[in-house]
Amino acid sequence: MPDRPEIVCICGSARFVDEMNAANRELTFAGVIVVAPGVFPPAEDHEGEEVVTFEQKTALGALHLRKIDLADRVLVVNPGGYVGESTRREIAYARATGKPVSFTDPL
Repeated sequence: MPDRPEIVCICGSARFVDEMNAANRELTFAGVIVVAPGVFPPAEDHEGEEVVTFEQKTALGALHLRKIDLADRVLVVNPGGYVGESTRREIAYARATGKPVSFTDPL
């Protein structure tokens, strides 16, 4: 028996914030420690929401790679099989560091 719960890092496009929150909830109720994006840049159609600068987005991307480092495995939330450029980079990083990667939907 492990000495701690499994740690899962959720990855996916910011457009799937609701689906990522649902996966986080499901995993948490299953006894899993979840690390996930904590800030989601506003969609283009959400005028008036706080803008995330390029520098902030870059820092958030680097921080998410550190979250992958902490995880036992990665879960990619990809409704309809969609995987964007940033998520592809995170998947490649996870695989390069030996982390198992699974998907919510087939690619």
